[in-house]
Amino acid sequence: MTVDELIKAMTPEVFQNMKGALELSRWPDGRKMDSEQKVLCMEALIRYEEMTDMPADQRIGYMEAACKSSKDDDTQTLIIK
Repeated sequence: MTVDELIKAMTPEVFQNMKGALELSRWPDGRKMDSEQKVLCMEALIRYEEMTDMPADQRIGYMEAACKSSKDDDTQTLIIK
């Protein structure tokens, strides 16, 4: 079975469980995820989101207007001398 076949077989419940595990860096049974597991889990989640055509605003890492700059910005730069 290929990775794509595994991801196609993934249910929304499995997706949510993996997403929760990644958020906490722990599997549902409490075991800590190692760095390789985190990378593979993140890759699987992103590929699942792409394969299911999940809306961009519901995907992992989505940030609406994260780097917005504007002339109407009401923050000031404070220069300390």
